[in-house]
Amino acid sequence: MAAALLHHHAQGRVVVRSAGSAPADTVNPAVVAVMNELGIDLSREFPKPLTTEGVRSADVVITMGCGDACPVFPGKRYLDWKLDDPAGLSAEQIRPIRDEIDRRVRTLLAELVAA
Repeated sequence: MAAALLHHHAQGRVVVRSAGSAPADTVNPAVVAVMNELGIDLSREFPKPLTTEGVRSADVVITMGCGDACPVFPGKRYLDWKLDDPAGLSAEQIRPIRDEIDRRVRTLLAELVAA
């Protein structure tokens, strides 16, 4: 959700990548539904594994509970966003998570484009 929201709001002003330390086989259908409510289509997206090169090439790395699985490189900005995992939750339960991610993404984007 974070990558899709950042991509949506950034409108090409930043490069966004998404990956997980233990990605699922598919994107949660309830997540697809709540993102679609905002006009963001995730139906063609798929979970991608986290790679060392992906982290190495990033300026900012946002983690959501990946712990020690995320490689750490000097000079990178790391943000660990503590949020509930939407796995197994209903769309109604996911909406507040989505909205909190959206709030954080908008704050981060304002910082990135101001720099």
